[in-house]
Amino acid sequence: MKKLAMLFLALNVNAGDAVNGEAMYNSLGCSGCHGGSGVSSIPVYPSLAGKDTAFIVKQLKDFQTGARVDSTMNAMAPMAAGYEEDIGLYLFGE
Repeated sequence: MKKLAMLFLALNVNAGDAVNGEAMYNSLGCSGCHGGSGVSSIPVYPSLAGKDTAFIVKQLKDFQTGARVDSTMNAMAPMAAGYEEDIGLYLFGE
């Protein structure tokens, strides 16, 4: 039983957390441009609600590394480092 519990914990160590993602999304200021729930009311900023978690993670990492260039996002994305999956889960609605 103890081994089963340890396996369960190990499998969930890297599992994302949508609740934490929502907190990070709002505290980092993402909602200012992309909308409070990921639905932007400003046409120049894309809506992110419902986007696949892997898509959100990739975009954030690309902005962090400079593989994708946008002056605002290249400055903002590094603050999300380590929380990309959580944010993606929140936006995807999981």
